[in-house]
Amino acid sequence: MGKYIITIIILSFLGCSCTSTRKEKLDISEKNYKEPYRPQFHFTPEEHWMNDPNGMVYYEGEYHLFYQYHPESSVWGPMHWGHAVSKDLVHWEHLPIALYPDSLGYIYSGSAVIDYQNTSGFGSKDKPAMVAIYTYHNMEGEKAGRNDFQSQGIAYSLDKGRTWTKYEKNPVLKNPGIRDFRDPKVIWHKETKKWIMTLAVQDHTSFYSSTNLIDWTFESDFGKEFGSHGGVWECPDLFPIKVEGTDEEKWILTVSIGAGGPNGGSTTQYFVGDFNGKEFVSIGNDTKWLDYGRDNYAGVTWSNVPEEDGRVLFIGWMSNWQYATVVPTYKWRSANTFPRELVLKKEDNNYHLNSVPVKELELIREECYIIPNQDINGNFDVTNTIPFKAIPLEIDLEIAWDEQPQKFGVKLSNSAGEELEAFYSGVNESFTIDRTKLKNISFSDVFASIDKAKISCKTGIKLQILIDESSIEVFVNDGELVMTDQFFSAEKFDKIDVVSSGDKISVKEAKFYKLKSIW
Repeated sequence: MGKYIITIIILSFLGCSCTSTRKEKLDISEKNYKEPYRPQFHFTPEEHWMNDPNGMVYYEGEYHLFYQYHPESSVWGPMHWGHAVSKDLVHWEHLPIALYPDSLGYIYSGSAVIDYQNTSGFGSKDKPAMVAIYTYHNMEGEKAGRNDFQSQGIAYSLDKGRTWTKYEKNPVLKNPGIRDFRDPKVIWHKETKKWIMTLAVQDHTSFYSSTNLIDWTFESDFGKEFGSHGGVWECPDLFPIKVEGTDEEKWILTVSIGAGGPNGGSTTQYFVGDFNGKEFVSIGNDTKWLDYGRDNYAGVTWSNVPEEDGRVLFIGWMSNWQYATVVPTYKWRSANTFPRELVLKKEDNNYHLNSVPVKELELIREECYIIPNQDINGNFDVTNTIPFKAIPLEIDLEIAWDEQPQKFGVKLSNSAGEELEAFYSGVNESFTIDRTKLKNISFSDVFASIDKAKISCKTGIKLQILIDESSIEVFVNDGELVMTDQFFSAEKFDKIDVVSSGDKISVKEAKFYKLKSIW
């Protein structure tokens, strides 16, 4: 048995050049986006509180991202819809608040669509309306002990989401007397020529249909006897997707749960099945997780992505309700995951949803350092070191082995003695992110976690790792397994070790990319 370490210390440069583009900085960027722990290539609000991404829709060259937002505090409060747009899923332009609370309540999570056929009458076929569908949350009703304090409302925009008009007869879907009745995700179902709303209803989802986005008819329920019920179901999504490399189409239903994830707290599960415009029928009843880390929650997909693009695009809230309101950021709180493409794979009649970073990540790659292909029989130190800071960073590794190593992965460390590890164990056939060796963890008694997920890598492993100022996203074997975790180190990490213990390993690919700030 041996122990092999590839060490990178950030001092000088040897490597390759990478092409990239950069958005011009906003005027405010010199006074913002530089705070401790502020992500440099993940979306964050300019200031104050953010949680669930909402209303993601593509229209006329822009990806719209709305989000749960409290504009007066860095902790949760009266919910608005914040708003940003991007032309490439990477660089974001902040826009004014889109939707404000009104007499019917706070503006909770929801979705947005483009009404090309003008089914609602809000626009025209020449100038279709962008329609937002969202939950009203009436705080007075909740405090009074009523069960009908959540209902569904709509609003429309005729200027690419810049200004909004709420429907004068809101709510369009009243509450039948259920406490948790929220988070509508609406899609157009081509076969039945109807709008389909997927709604989170306590411990299951309910499906409604409409021909005009205004009048809704109940169709069916799903989930009471399926999946995980460790917490209330929230933020559902329903979409068709083809099995990679085939014309076979399946439907995916994702549902977030506020507690009870595979490693604790908030997370997202998914089901693979068929949908006929009325009922969703799941293939099997085992629970599948979209992400095994602690910090990917309430994510949904973009609607109206052009057919010629062909991708299913996803983004999540990079936090966990176990500690979201107390993490040590103050000017702003919360970030989103890096946008991901979802890919459905099939093997031996088993379906699996993989997640990988969107290809637009290439736009912010700047410099790269390559370790040549070779077998490692002892310590391997990268003595020709890199001039850019360790973070933000992308690491791409492809490793082969004859026998699974006891341990293989990446370790971040600093002069304060802190460590963050992400590694595969051949002994347990599992992948782990260990953040117990951080010093800045007093804000929460559950943050110091060892997050683990089963995966078997008999002949080798492929890792793509995105590391920002306060987060790590690990994509194992082209997204077969994904883990997303935040970290808040007392000092910046400035050393990276690629560590293997066990038998000889072969480096097939090892690339380290400096990533540009998106701000």
